[in-house]
Amino acid sequence: MTQTVLSPGRERWLLLTIAGIQFTHILDFMIMMPLGPQFTRLFGISDAQFGLLVSAYTLAAGASGLAAATYVDRFDRKRLLLALYVLFALSTLACGLAPGYGFLMAARVAAGMFGGVLSALSQTIVADVVPFERRGRAMGIVMSSFSFSSVAGVPISLFLASHLSWQAPFFGIAGLCALLALGAGLTLPRLDHHLRQKDRPSVWRSIGLVLADANHLRAFGFSVLLMFTGFTVIPYVTIYMQANVGLSDAQVPYMYLCAGLATLLSARWFGRMTDRLGKVRTFNRLAVALMLPVMATTLLPALPLGIVLIVTTSLFVFLSGRIIPGMALVTSSAVPHLRGTFMALNAAVQSASMGLASLLGGFIIGRDAAGQVQHYWVAGLCSVCASFAAMYVARRLHLHDSGGQPKATG
Repeated sequence: MTQTVLSPGRERWLLLTIAGIQFTHILDFMIMMPLGPQFTRLFGISDAQFGLLVSAYTLAAGASGLAAATYVDRFDRKRLLLALYVLFALSTLACGLAPGYGFLMAARVAAGMFGGVLSALSQTIVADVVPFERRGRAMGIVMSSFSFSSVAGVPISLFLASHLSWQAPFFGIAGLCALLALGAGLTLPRLDHHLRQKDRPSVWRSIGLVLADANHLRAFGFSVLLMFTGFTVIPYVTIYMQANVGLSDAQVPYMYLCAGLATLLSARWFGRMTDRLGKVRTFNRLAVALMLPVMATTLLPALPLGIVLIVTTSLFVFLSGRIIPGMALVTSSAVPHLRGTFMALNAAVQSASMGLASLLGGFIIGRDAAGQVQHYWVAGLCSVCASFAAMYVARRLHLHDSGGQPKATG
């Protein structure tokens, strides 16, 4: 398949647009976690029920990703992206209008159905447009949306939630989605090069070809481990920090602000490192570096705010940092002409893994009579084990360049 070629300026603008769309999708998911204490008080639910609320989004995204595998390569990527994004914005608006736990659960399921496919489609567009040798840097730009959502999105959302209502962040995200959808519609080029391939296989044959490739299956397993490393721990950070470490509602935004600033600075550097040192080598280094802050965070006692921020910032830096070479590995593992179907299936795998990891973390932790979180360190140990396993699988992946030829895994 001939790759869509853009000028450097248009390529940069496309990446920034995709990053903006990813920003709203990630923020919509992330804002649930720091609002956890408010939801447990407001709706009178347990930590496990809150974990189910988080998981509903990701499990729905997994199911929709499976469905997307049947159509994602059949449409112009720009038109499909815009249609899904509008539906995602409406679902997020419904979250803000939710009168109770049940309605909110349904709205989160709807948002997950559209948001999960958005993520896969965004990564597919990057892989279609950006050559192999620059893909790590491109992923660094797109993944910086995670950092920016922490730097600006989460603190502003928490400010709105504390000064207006918990619904306000969802209204704000929906409004931002409307602006970004308009901008994307006006500026993105046609992304239909994959439709011009002659003798394209049928939908089900494409899925069969993806699943028949042993390297694709290894990449799916790698994605599972990527998600389990983070999501056995991350959804419960705010709950643990408030219940056990003693952070107040006013201090929680500082945790996300510091983490976001640090990851915003480090994301581009990790992207360049990925292209310079190699995807596998960079991933393994960051995976090893992650293990200490994971265990430190899950065992953290009551300490001064400055020390807490150092520990939690390190956790977010290395968690988000390893995703950059990790996703470059995953996208490069796909046979190019099957990449859209592969990424849709991979999104389903990732989303289901995030949901299952969140559920596992919710079942592992508990509360004592004083309301403190117990056994969080066990969730941290599960994260470390998943990280070790991901390092092993990463070395066994075979990568493809933009022309579809195997490339060395270094």
